[in-house]
Amino acid sequence: MIKIIVACDEKNVIGKNNQLIWHLPADLKHFKNLTTGHSIIMGRKTFDSIGKALPNRNNLVVSRQNQILADGIILCHSLEEAILKAKSLSRDDIFIIGGAEIYKQALEIADQVILTRLHDYFDGDAFFPEMPSQEWEIIQTERGITDEKNPYQYSFLTYQRIR
Repeated sequence: MIKIIVACDEKNVIGKNNQLIWHLPADLKHFKNLTTGHSIIMGRKTFDSIGKALPNRNNLVVSRQNQILADGIILCHSLEEAILKAKSLSRDDIFIIGGAEIYKQALEIADQVILTRLHDYFDGDAFFPEMPSQEWEIIQTERGITDEKNPYQYSFLTYQRIR
């Protein structure tokens, strides 16, 4: 199954200046729990913002460049190539982890979207694309716990493509 995993605000903002805007440890833990042991596909800018391959995952980076040199990544030149490569490495789920351009391409082919919705508004320059409501249904909702470490109201939502 191809799954998109993303965190965004009420206006679908996902970042600014190639960085996350908020710090939400509960979301990072959620991301780690879901993606560990699987293949993750990201664009070069997302990889640059992370700065290294994420442990215990197959890290596939989509880039037009040929000169990305980093331990633990598999360079691909298109989303399609990355998906084929991920499928050749494992029959497990494939997670698309960003950024905006990769999300836009992946939304056409994804089976699920796992979305952390921050119930707030942030100033950003990168956005998650609109999900056509006739193509997606929410199959799971969980309200996040707000505390001193997780100061924002948020929910974990799982969308399934309507077939």
